Amino acid sequence: MRRFLLLGLGVVAAVSVYLALGLPSRGAVRALAETRPGKTSVMRQREREAERAGRRPRTQQTWVPLSRISRHLVHAVLASEDQKFFGHEGVDWEAIQESLEEDRRRWRFARGGSTITQQLAKNLFFTTHKSLARKVRELVAARWLEADLGKARILELYLNVIEWGDGIYGAEAAARRYFGKSAAGLSADEAAGLAGMIPNPRRRHPKRNPASFARAQKRVLWLMASAGYLERSGLGATPPPPEPVEEDDVAEPEPAEDAAAPSEPPVEAPPEWRESPSPEPSVPSPEPSPAELETPSPEPYEPSPQPSPSV
Repeated sequence: MRRFLLLGLGVVAAVSVYLALGLPSRGAVRALAETRPGKTSVMRQREREAERAGRRPRTQQTWVPLSRISRHLVHAVLASEDQKFFGHEGVDWEAIQESLEEDRRRWRFARGGSTITQQLAKNLFFTTHKSLARKVRELVAARWLEADLGKARILELYLNVIEWGDGIYGAEAAARRYFGKSAAGLSADEAAGLAGMIPNPRRRHPKRNPASFARAQKRVLWLMASAGYLERSGLGATPPPPEPVEEDDVAEPEPAEDAAAPSEPPVEAPPEWRESPSPEPSVPSPEPSPAELETPSPEPYEPSPQPSPSV
């Protein structure tokens, strides 16, 4: 019995060391409170994928403070990706339980249960490749991000680094790429379209798959209205069904003609969607301080690549 106990303790210790070796340093996480990240782990992953496919990697990203991102995009992302953002400490355990149950039913990893903070941790330090080890590391890194950064800073980082298409990172690059305007000028409809792309920006594309894009956009608008960010008129009690598109692992380039084409107008939402003159959101709006919004960063911080092998 004692031998089996020692063996079990040894296995636990070995697994703990294995998981710890794939984590970023705590100092790297704390540094993000005052410095901008350089290339994220997902950016490096996409570069490697492009090189293996014989394509030249590209990166379009322009950093903007949270104060220069449309409140509509903030509201759209909160409503569609993490309605409990201001009430949790990086992890939504109830959502994780629901996601695990879905995984068991489908016998594979499905997207779901990840908070904005977890998604940020994945982008900064890990990859999109699904594994139990990555999810555990992601949970730990998310708790560190919550402990060392404020909610406004987490939102600012998230909206500046997440992927919005082949080589397109952050809200500013996405807004200019798809709508020909700055992130500060996005309308509610445009913001809902961008938020609807987040689960799979390489496939839920306004030009590659406009029908899927429009359905996702309509669902996000419904969620925004349900949260109190928009006026709700003539809508049923049931939201539009979610698009059956999961988080992707493999990079898919945008159509060749898309790269040089001028921005097309966004897919128009139904006329019954109107901005509310004075919404009372059920999901609280961020109220960051000026210091949080305008964090100086003369030298970008680039986290070291961390291994994230599958178990």
